[in-house]
Amino acid sequence: MASTDRLRQITEAVQEAGRIGVAELAALTGASEMTIRRDLEVLADQGVLERYRGGARSLLLRGEEPPFALRAQDGVDVKRRIAAEVAGLIADGESVVLDSGTTCLEVARALEHRRLTVAPLSLHAVNALSGALKVTLLVPGGHPRPGELALTGPLTQASLAALRFDTAVIGCCGLTAADGLTAYDLDDAAVKRAAIASARRVIAVTESAKLSRTALAFVAPASALHALVTDEAAPEDETGALTAAGVTVRKV
Repeated sequence: MASTDRLRQITEAVQEAGRIGVAELAALTGASEMTIRRDLEVLADQGVLERYRGGARSLLLRGEEPPFALRAQDGVDVKRRIAAEVAGLIADGESVVLDSGTTCLEVARALEHRRLTVAPLSLHAVNALSGALKVTLLVPGGHPRPGELALTGPLTQASLAALRFDTAVIGCCGLTAADGLTAYDLDDAAVKRAAIASARRVIAVTESAKLSRTALAFVAPASALHALVTDEAAPEDETGALTAAGVTVRKV
């Protein structure tokens, strides 16, 4: 098992159980106890869990999103394929508002050499595009969430309300045909709604694991999306329901 997959599995197991022992995690992952102890140190440094002798307890509430640094290492190949597909849907000369999150960060990197106007909604993406010579970079105001560095608050929403974009690229924590697009954080959800309202076309991007999942904060109904780019493991029943709701689904 790759280290990123193992870290994700450990995070999920500790979060689900609340607290769990090193021996249990070793049996679950097939790794040695020494490897598990090293992994727990990495996750403790990222604020995911707290170590105790012989095990660890979760610092994440049930349903809470793992830290950005951990998510950024997870499923990178899938996120890059999604990003490449999204880049192919955007024409040179377009204006694009780009949501926060790890998949949207890969979209920013895929757009680096394009002639576009881009308004990133996270400082991670701003940094990724800061040296892009062909990109006209618009940086909204707002308050960066610690770790995530997503821009939130009334300044961000006001900046978006003052602009009109050709395309909004929106990430999510959950997406279903029944419950629509959802997020874990209420402030993040408000910014996503403002970005959607400011754009003529909305492309949602997410790994298949987030389909059929519903998070706390409602963002928009599925009918607000024009397209969804996800990976080929996306469940057919959910993608079929989204297609019936008027969403063009692209699997990579």
